[in-house]
Amino acid sequence: MSSLDAFAADFLSWSITFSLGILTIAFLLIVYRTVKGPSLPDRVVALDMLVAVGIGFIAAIGLLTEYYLYIDIAITLGLVGFLATVAFARFILNRGLAGDDTIIEEVEESIKRREAGQ
Repeated sequence: MSSLDAFAADFLSWSITFSLGILTIAFLLIVYRTVKGPSLPDRVVALDMLVAVGIGFIAAIGLLTEYYLYIDIAITLGLVGFLATVAFARFILNRGLAGDDTIIEEVEESIKRREAGQ
């Protein structure tokens, strides 16, 4: 194995380790946002981001282990996550249209909190 091949392998290994660290930090921040809220749409976006981070984890582990079937699993998770996000959005839309004004109140409160923070 030439020195260029060794450098490429070392660089790939370091890059995967670095990406797993960044994904772990992102995962923790997203879990905090999912639990904290403050509103239902914020939680839905956080859950969608959890799916995206999960896809990143699966892809990075697939590259690290050189078991490339994980990439197919990540693609499938992306499709399922997209459908779940659409279902949550539909739920939020129907909740707002069914005469439940709490979603409107949550959005107004969120806007007021952001304006007060600035």
